[in-house]
Amino acid sequence: MEDLEELVEILKRGGVIACPTETWVGLLADARNEQAIERVAALKGRPADMPIALLLPDRSAVAEVAFEPSPRARALMEAHWPGPLTILLRAKPGLSPWLVREGKVGVRVPGPSPAAELTRAFGHALTATSANLAGEPPLRNVSELPPSLARGVDAAVPGTSPGGAASTLLDSTTTPMTILRVGAAKIEPAAL
Repeated sequence: MEDLEELVEILKRGGVIACPTETWVGLLADARNEQAIERVAALKGRPADMPIALLLPDRSAVAEVAFEPSPRARALMEAHWPGPLTILLRAKPGLSPWLVREGKVGVRVPGPSPAAELTRAFGHALTATSANLAGEPPLRNVSELPPSLARGVDAAVPGTSPGGAASTLLDSTTTPMTILRVGAAKIEPAAL
């Protein structure tokens, strides 16, 4: 990906970047920067009761944002990461309220995509919400950004996402674990 260092600098300054992920185009911002997260929510018109999930550079980064996953959740991470499986974990204190609901935060290590490269280069959690206005369908190509989003982001990484199903969303804090959204990662009931 071109200008990776420049994109990392934009994120460090609190910028928002539209970038293809392994599912849809996402809006990426530093998950440690409250103002950047608020910009993402405002750009989308996202209601505060819909938490924003996170992209992680690798499995070890879970420890920055969440408490230790259960052995079953860890097994699913090992089987499906990098890839389109978002797992809800118990959130550590201090995360933005835009990222947490009922004490839980959603995380995934993205599969092969420009977003995965950027997340690894940045080295910390980034927001992982689709680059669309709230209530509108997600986008496959960065060139399809609505004008308000195109004007509002600090950079747009050209490219196309595969589209199709969103990431599978799994709550690992319940016993058994609960699939909240059936998506691109196929989870066998026995794994829950």
